[in-house]
Amino acid sequence: MHAVNPLDDPTADPFAIAALAAQRIAELTGVERHDIALTLGSGWGRAAELIGETTHTLAATEVPGFSKPALEGHVGTLRSVLLPNGKRALVIGARTHYYEDHGVRRVVHSVRTAAATGATTMILTNGAGGIKEHWTPGTPVLISDHINLTADSPLEGATFVDLTDLYSKRLRDLAHSVAPGLDEGVYCQFRGPHYETPAEVQMAKIIGGHIVGMSTALEAIAARQAGMEVLGMSLITNLAAGIQQSPLSHEEVIEAGRAAEPVISSLLAKIVAEL
Repeated sequence: MHAVNPLDDPTADPFAIAALAAQRIAELTGVERHDIALTLGSGWGRAAELIGETTHTLAATEVPGFSKPALEGHVGTLRSVLLPNGKRALVIGARTHYYEDHGVRRVVHSVRTAAATGATTMILTNGAGGIKEHWTPGTPVLISDHINLTADSPLEGATFVDLTDLYSKRLRDLAHSVAPGLDEGVYCQFRGPHYETPAEVQMAKIIGGHIVGMSTALEAIAARQAGMEVLGMSLITNLAAGIQQSPLSHEEVIEAGRAAEPVISSLLAKIVAEL
């Protein structure tokens, strides 16, 4: 029998639960405050080893509001990492995807928890499909903006948040200083879990999208609501449906992530070192 998640109670305050989660992280790690947070999606996991010294690893299920990841390739842990500059990073390997049907509160709980631990910078990564034909599998791309195609939002009630510079230009410039050749693109979050049809990919292209995936946009909105500065990065694991002619598969995504992991994790670690 699964434990009841407090975020499933519609009368509960999601920010109070995030504060409880942050308090629990502090108790379990002995670390009172984290400065930055990273959500490591498919292909990005090794960055946790490269950015600094992991001093504590927690099963996400030990922390209020978190659940076991549904997806192979996601590790289900929270790690406290001591960076060489003395700052603390919270590494989130427990992403809840929108397509799991647990509700948006659970999708963005990790971000709200990170903010409650004190983090002011949120790095969101993912594995995604590319629309630009010159992007080969294994290409890292900065997210410059997003189009939220879930028809949902983590904001509740009359809560208005400006998203003009959601994916911080300052942080993108910093990433470009580390890797001048990095390309940028607009990320389209689809609902999933099915991959997009070729027609949907063409729609995304027509409305200004370059990257298609099933995460990140809702988390980024929640991060901005919490006052965090956001850096988004996609690993292009495949060309999107209709751009590449062969069928898409989750195995292909995992394999592309595995092959690219040493390079992109090293890149992310260099960026974190400059924060």
